[in-house]
Amino acid sequence: MDNELIVRNQRKVRKGTVVSNKMDKTVVVKIERKLRHPQYGKVITQATKVYAHNDVKKLEIGDEVTVIETRPLSKLKRWRVVA
Repeated sequence: MDNELIVRNQRKVRKGTVVSNKMDKTVVVKIERKLRHPQYGKVITQATKVYAHNDVKKLEIGDEVTVIETRPLSKLKRWRVVA
């Protein structure tokens, strides 16, 4: 392992909308993705809500943010808001 370049895997980065900012240093971000139904071909929108750590600035509901995957910060928080 001497002189070998250790490369960390790329972390997931997603864009989403803030849907809740009631908690201290935590926001809930809704991430939407579109996919085509395998049988019928209709475009479907699927949404996921993630808890993201935010200690940089005050975010309001409806703000567009970018979140990045990180180590577990609490029971539910696995994402971080990118400043």
